[in-house]
Amino acid sequence: MKRYLKKYGRAIAIAYLFLGTLLWIFQERLVFHPSSTLAHTPDLYELEYEEVWLPVWGTSAKLHGWWIPSKQPQTPVLLYLHHNAGNIGANVSQASAFQRLGYSVFLVDYRGFGQSEGNFPNETQVYEDAEIAWEYLTKTRKISPQEILIYGHSLGSAIAVNLAVQHPEARGLITHNALTSLRDMTKRFGVFYLFPIDLMLRQEFDSLTKIPSLEIPVLFIHGVRDPQIPAKMSQKLYDAAPEPKQLLLIPDAGHDNNMKEEDLQKVGQFLEQMVSSE
Repeated sequence: MKRYLKKYGRAIAIAYLFLGTLLWIFQERLVFHPSSTLAHTPDLYELEYEEVWLPVWGTSAKLHGWWIPSKQPQTPVLLYLHHNAGNIGANVSQASAFQRLGYSVFLVDYRGFGQSEGNFPNETQVYEDAEIAWEYLTKTRKISPQEILIYGHSLGSAIAVNLAVQHPEARGLITHNALTSLRDMTKRFGVFYLFPIDLMLRQEFDSLTKIPSLEIPVLFIHGVRDPQIPAKMSQKLYDAAPEPKQLLLIPDAGHDNNMKEEDLQKVGQFLEQMVSSE
């Protein structure tokens, strides 16, 4: 054993330090997987929409988004915050479903996603980008915060939670297949146990710590068969959230946020409750 340790111990230590350094330096690239190719546009669903370009504070970059108005006047607005991969082109189907429920939808890409400009994304920047989208709705479009529902899917749920906590004047929050935190997600991948994650993790997305401060109604949706983010994470968030709150577990659903019509109707009922509440 001593001979083995002497022979291979140094190589193992060097490999450990090398992998740890890579984890530290390239952490954002393990979290975010943006694509610049828009697979679809609202044209696919014959939706009327407006191209939107939003200046990024303190930079020359602009965010790209789609404003999809409801067919009905003076309806609530859904601010749609997508997950960590692809871009808004992969979320048109779900946006179309919400539009069919009678809501205007604003889809926006974070920096580095789709046609949005700017550096490779990180946690701080995507929070800022969500705030820029909020200001566009409330200041440029003059929409009352009480008419805005914040929606986030997968990692976008953490972005939505952060924004909702910052804006208790919003009408409500919807998360779909939400994670409690990135630290909890690392427990699903045994290799990370080899490293001091608490010291190394710069991208935290810690919704479980933030959710008790929520002051607006929240609906947690989760596919029970999600292979990426276990449904128990939404259960933990639900348990930690203050009232009013609801939890919708969809038995046959996976990680995809496209819902069956009956599940969509349940979401629609929750939205109606939020919209009609005083």
